Amino acid sequence: MRKIKTLALLVGIAVSGSAMAASSSASLEARMALLEQRLQQAEARAESAEKQIQQLTKQDVKREQEIASVKQAAPVEVKTDGISKDKVLTLNGFDNLKLYGDVEFNVDGTSRSGQLTSIRTDDNKHWKPGTNERWDVNGRLLIGLDGYRRNENGQFSGFSVQPTANLNGSMGVDDAAFFFGEEKDWMAKVGRFEAYDMFPLNQDTFIEYSGNTANDLYADGYGYVYMMKEGRGRSNSGGNILLNKNIGNWYFELNTLLEDGTSLFADSNYHGNHLEQDKNVAYLRPVIAWKGDVYSVAAAMETNVVDNAYGYKDAQGNTIDQSKRNGYGMTMTWNGQKADPENGIVTNLSTAYMDATDEKDFTVGANVLWKNLELGYIYAHNKIEDFSIDGLHASDYKDDWFNEPGSYDIHTIHASYLIPNVMDMKNFNVYLGAYVSMLDGERTYSDDDSNEKRYGGRVRFKYFF
Repeated sequence: MRKIKTLALLVGIAVSGSAMAASSSASLEARMALLEQRLQQAEARAESAEKQIQQLTKQDVKREQEIASVKQAAPVEVKTDGISKDKVLTLNGFDNLKLYGDVEFNVDGTSRSGQLTSIRTDDNKHWKPGTNERWDVNGRLLIGLDGYRRNENGQFSGFSVQPTANLNGSMGVDDAAFFFGEEKDWMAKVGRFEAYDMFPLNQDTFIEYSGNTANDLYADGYGYVYMMKEGRGRSNSGGNILLNKNIGNWYFELNTLLEDGTSLFADSNYHGNHLEQDKNVAYLRPVIAWKGDVYSVAAAMETNVVDNAYGYKDAQGNTIDQSKRNGYGMTMTWNGQKADPENGIVTNLSTAYMDATDEKDFTVGANVLWKNLELGYIYAHNKIEDFSIDGLHASDYKDDWFNEPGSYDIHTIHASYLIPNVMDMKNFNVYLGAYVSMLDGERTYSDDDSNEKRYGGRVRFKYFF
């Protein structure tokens, strides 16, 4: 009986051990399956992370390659039509950006304000305009921002904006333009800016009538020195569209200026008549130039192609068109400073002719720069055919262009001297400038003295930062 109990006990223990072993085996298999599942999830996450790392690495490599290509890009070609003269663009991300400044403050003294002569259009108007003399401090502070981006194939785009703070408390802007093209090939430009300079004055600091914009160039009753600036641009009443092309040493440019045509005339007066605008003018200004290592020459014309853009009303109420203006010019430059910066000579010779309604204007000028001293001379002859003055019509003297009552000559001598690197600062210069202008004309059109004189002097403080 005892043996039977012992045998039963052993059988029970064996059965229980077998069940426990089976249970333990099932639990182990479940844990192994769970572990395998987690391992697969971990592998999937690792593979995903590796793909993300590879993608980020490719992006970083591409970014470094783009930055390197911008760093190694060729500099912008400096042109006289003026995209980036004397401006080195610095790197910022994918683009070239430059923030810079230009301080230009003047201390002026002149014999009288305005231009050269006056016409007495009524009994209440004095012969001499303005005050007898003028002393003032003027100028502006310019803050500029230029942007430039270049592709590997040489194509580029960019912008330039130059707001100014004037000493009289007003705000303005010099240039505001967007441009694009292909380096050393072609470019398109739109905005506010100046096109090719067809009457360069070299180291110009002070000539009263040599303004930098297309506005208020002609003051009725004053001597007009025509310099092919009417369609050049930087207007306060319109904008430019410019296309240019480089072929070897040849340069071609077409500038289109759209603006209120009456803005050319101060107070909208021309030949004694008040002008009224009917539509905007469109000046076309083609330029062709050849540029060598030392010598360059350019020829150009400018013309308003919109008829009846502005005029005045006659006694019958009819509008008399005054918007015909065709200008022609040529300029030549010898720049010896490229080969010899210390002792080289820069010489400009320019001429311009304007064929306008009831008026013909001719100007020629020459100037020379050696070291820091510049000297120049400008001669202008103007023929006014008809004024709105009772009993006074110069058209009766058509046979003698230089001696009729509506004709006069203007002689101007100007000089400039540069004092560079003040206090050993390469970006701080002082310019000393002076001019004298003499009018030679009929007493009917000027003062009792037929030789009117205008003169002035300037100290200019110029600082770049």
